[in-house]
Amino acid sequence: MAADIKIAVVPGSFDPVTNGHLDIIRRTAALFDKVYVCILRNSSKKTLFSAEERVELVKRVTADIPNLEVESFDGLLVDYAHSRGAGFIVKGLRAVSDFEYEFQMAQTNKSLRPDIETFFISTSRSYSYLSSSIVKEVARYGGPISDFVPKEIEKDIIEKIGG
Repeated sequence: MAADIKIAVVPGSFDPVTNGHLDIIRRTAALFDKVYVCILRNSSKKTLFSAEERVELVKRVTADIPNLEVESFDGLLVDYAHSRGAGFIVKGLRAVSDFEYEFQMAQTNKSLRPDIETFFISTSRSYSYLSSSIVKEVARYGGPISDFVPKEIEKDIIEKIGG
């Protein structure tokens, strides 16, 4: 790709992808020429969906975004970003507590790859409370999750949890 093409990476576990995640992904896609949503493969983290399933769920809810690709990865995020020619990592922030951790990660990433910048996007107010953990907890107890996740994947979550 040409040097003036702005490529960003939006990383996360997306277990499952929420409306808050989708909001950050869509806003990032509007700002950059090319966006990679990279789904963390972490064998030490217990997830509801496998990495492959999470990739498919995110692909399904972002199919209408032409400048976006969805992949899974393991290893260092900055190495993944570098391998895709990305100069930017975009992270969504819900609260100050998110910032503290993400700031440390951004500083570490900058130390490892000075050519890659981290951008923070504040979550839209309507999603500031939302997390994948909350979605799973509500679904486990049979609560409605339709306001929390894209309608295309609501059934997948309920079936996976066993509801």
